[in-house]
Amino acid sequence: MQVRSTLVRGGIAALAAAAAVMISSPAALADDGAARGRVVADENGHAKATVGYRLNLGRGGNYIAELFEMKLSNGSSLKLYCVQITVGLRTDVDMVERPWSKYPTKPKTSFNDNSAKINWVLHNGYPGTGLDALGKALKKAGVEVHDGVSEREAIAATQAAVWHFSDGVNLDPKQPLAEDNPAEANADVAALYAYLTGDLNKGIGEQPKPTLNIAAEKTEGTAGGKIGPFSVATSGDITSLTSQLPEGVKITDADGKELKNSDVKDGSKLYVDVPAGTKAGKGGFTLKATGELDTGRLFVAENYDRQPAQSLIVADSEKTEVTANAAASWTEAGAPSTAPSTTPAGSTGGGGDLANTGVDAAVPFTVGGLLLGGGALMLLVNRRRSRA
Repeated sequence: MQVRSTLVRGGIAALAAAAAVMISSPAALADDGAARGRVVADENGHAKATVGYRLNLGRGGNYIAELFEMKLSNGSSLKLYCVQITVGLRTDVDMVERPWSKYPTKPKTSFNDNSAKINWVLHNGYPGTGLDALGKALKKAGVEVHDGVSEREAIAATQAAVWHFSDGVNLDPKQPLAEDNPAEANADVAALYAYLTGDLNKGIGEQPKPTLNIAAEKTEGTAGGKIGPFSVATSGDITSLTSQLPEGVKITDADGKELKNSDVKDGSKLYVDVPAGTKAGKGGFTLKATGELDTGRLFVAENYDRQPAQSLIVADSEKTEVTANAAASWTEAGAPSTAPSTTPAGSTGGGGDLANTGVDAAVPFTVGGLLLGGGALMLLVNRRRSRA
């Protein structure tokens, strides 16, 4: 266990009558569907971090700037900076993703007033921007540094800029580094800090999460025709289209052209094309999309009021995958028509197998305009029961 103060270390508008949405919670999620994880610790319980420099924050004191690592419940990792400079960092408590509006109110800080500016710092500082790209951005802005910016300098300046906006502390422009360090390092940190907190920082708002939704206008049909359309809405890039269909049944466009994943994008309409003579049956297809799970995500101690721990903010984006399934069923030509289902929307009832949708664990996203905050999702296709 570690209790450490940074003073020491620093939908589509209308779904068809047959479709509804449910939320499930994989192990990587909190009870409310939010991502959770813990700060990675070494064998002694101390937080693992990439260290920058000890910063001279004037009356705010001296703090070490560090880039921390968090391991999420699904095993993936995030890099984060500290906010709440006077609250101790802990490695023995669960940290849960929260919207900016849920930032702790005690102690009172300027985070809520400056959250968009903090997000700009994260996107334009390190590691949101790599060292080479950061050097080019500084040159373009007319900011001079000595032989580029080192990783230590970039971490120090980025964390200092975050604290400036989150906690109202100011880096000493003449002597930014609290210990005996080269003049070049002091100058580079001061220059990058001034760039990140200067007039170019117009703020970046809280970013939307990756989305994927399949909405069906029709999920039943007769052999010899097409079932659908299944409308796709996504903010990511479709990377996979796989089908679970009998031989001869295909996923096509409205003209009957068989589709591959490269043909599918936001707004595409897919059909299940069932050839004449096909026996009654059912099947489905799966889409996968990738998108950026963005910089600026806030993590707060799960039981902050009873067990305060320093809040953390994600310093880099990561690729994430969203998965959605859809299903269809059909009768043979000339078979009796089906009666409307009496199963309420969102209920499994006797409506047959359900199509699962989901997301790479701990990934929050929206579906059909509903923010699911990290929950996987299940698209339930209510089928009409056949008359006996």
